[in-house]
Amino acid sequence: MQHSSKKIYSTRRYVIIGAVVCIIIIFAVRLFYLQIVDKDYKNRAESNAFLNKTLYPARGVIYDRNDNLLVYNQSIYDVMLIMREIQPFDTLDFCRTLDITQEYFDKRMLEIKDRRMNPGYSAYTPQVFMRELSGVESGVFQEKLYKFPGFYVQNRMIRNYGFPNAPLVLGYIGAVTKRELENDRYYVPEDFSGQTGIERSYETILRGEKGIEILLRDAQGRIKGKYEEGIHDKATVAGKNLKLAIDIELQAYGEKLMVNKKGSIVMIEPETGEILCMVSSPSYDPNLFVGKQRGNNYAKLSIDPLNPLMDRSIMARYPPGSTFKPAQGLVFLQEEIITPQKMYTCNYGYPLGWEGRPKCHGHESPLNLIAALATSCNSYFCWGLHDMLDNNRRKYNTVQGAYEVWRNLMISLGYGVQLGIDLPSESRGDIPESQFYDDMYRRRWFSGNIISNAIGQGEILATPLQICNLSATVANRGYYITPHIVKSIEGEKLDAIYTTRKQTGIDSQHFNAIAEGMRHAVLYGTCRELNMNNLEVCGKTGTVQNPHGKDHSACIAFAPFKNPEIAIVVFIENGGFGADIAIPVGRLMLEKYFYGEPESLWREERVLNTIITPFNI
Repeated sequence: MQHSSKKIYSTRRYVIIGAVVCIIIIFAVRLFYLQIVDKDYKNRAESNAFLNKTLYPARGVIYDRNDNLLVYNQSIYDVMLIMREIQPFDTLDFCRTLDITQEYFDKRMLEIKDRRMNPGYSAYTPQVFMRELSGVESGVFQEKLYKFPGFYVQNRMIRNYGFPNAPLVLGYIGAVTKRELENDRYYVPEDFSGQTGIERSYETILRGEKGIEILLRDAQGRIKGKYEEGIHDKATVAGKNLKLAIDIELQAYGEKLMVNKKGSIVMIEPETGEILCMVSSPSYDPNLFVGKQRGNNYAKLSIDPLNPLMDRSIMARYPPGSTFKPAQGLVFLQEEIITPQKMYTCNYGYPLGWEGRPKCHGHESPLNLIAALATSCNSYFCWGLHDMLDNNRRKYNTVQGAYEVWRNLMISLGYGVQLGIDLPSESRGDIPESQFYDDMYRRRWFSGNIISNAIGQGEILATPLQICNLSATVANRGYYITPHIVKSIEGEKLDAIYTTRKQTGIDSQHFNAIAEGMRHAVLYGTCRELNMNNLEVCGKTGTVQNPHGKDHSACIAFAPFKNPEIAIVVFIENGGFGADIAIPVGRLMLEKYFYGEPESLWREERVLNTIITPFNI
């Protein structure tokens, strides 16, 4: 009996110990949930005693290469609220003070509480009620702020622009996206970030670091001052300033010349890869994205059939046309298909095109490489591609093998790949793989099937930036530096990619013949309008066949012939022959660069009076 009693007591002891342990575990789990997992509990506890007020840093400002201020900050004020702290107040007086309607007030309050529209909403954390009050509007509101419990004013910076130019290069800031909120803990829903252009590419450098001000509340929730005299506050760190390679005067002049035209102008300093001008037309004033009408203005631009929000310099993909011929010549020289003295005949066209016979204009025949570049002979480069793909089976084994060698050399020249410019949304153009033609022709194809590629047509596509980069590569006689917009960053070095030479797959000695051919094009050939006093300009025209309408007008150039300072591309949609409009625009841009002002005012007037839009083609 005594043994049985001891057993019962022992069992009860274990039950009691087990119950105590379970209670402790339950309390521990609950405390962990409340203090670590449940943010609302933490927010409630903290908001009863403190108001954590975010301080926004000054965003880095942006200058051009000559220290002209392009983008700067302006203070604006947001009306914030903490929902749980709102007490009954005169909403009509509130609406009159902010110059809003009662309907807007009711709608906005519902939107703030809607977790689908406002993810992460909490009644204990600050929410944006209304953005971008001016200093005067904020002052009027703050005089009455004591009447509106739960509301306060938050100071923030917005962007302003010193010039009405280069909007697609500079970009704009806008409300953070859902992806940014998920991927970067820096942001909260009411934040802004760079959405396009330099603002986006250099967002983490420009944005700086936020600060925080901890304010103490009393039992009634009223602000009593800084908590512990501000020793726990965190100061803001301003964003770093940028200096761009862009010359805003050159940029503005290019945009002026491109009014009523679609296309692009890009100018690169070959020695550094710095982009001095990058025009995309049509364009718009970046100040349209400042202020309360920003959303309406964006909506109008986004439905404009001329698509001014598209940066044609890096996003548009065009057949490069005859501006591609210098690249063809380089590949043929490298692969010993030709020498600079190699002669081909031209009888107003190439006779062996399976997919159409590329025609040509009247000029001397036969002719060598330099004369072919000067006269922009189609036949010469078609024969070169024919000899590489069809007459070198011993060297390459198959047409596919020859084509892949050709393609890889083109890629080394910057075609068919993203160059890596420090702007978002760069296109890579297109240099198809041999598999593309295997699929198209069931592996039975030869040069005649793709002969249009020899003259920059067919399936070849390139961006104006890539075309200009070829001009810079020839200017450098065999290398390029990745084109870039930013010249320097306050207190930091540029990424090594923007300071390192990129060698092509072409031996440097072959570039001399190409440069000479481009010089002859200016002296005796299709680019004679680029012939300038006391300046040795090298150029190449391009008339780009367009199945959708009038041909595109294009040209590339660099100058001087020795120790080049600048390379340029002009590409104008539906502009006709390369010499019709692209060459005059290129001439004016070179005059502006070298002389400060255009010398040929009659040429400027002719260009400005030339209207080329989809409505008159």
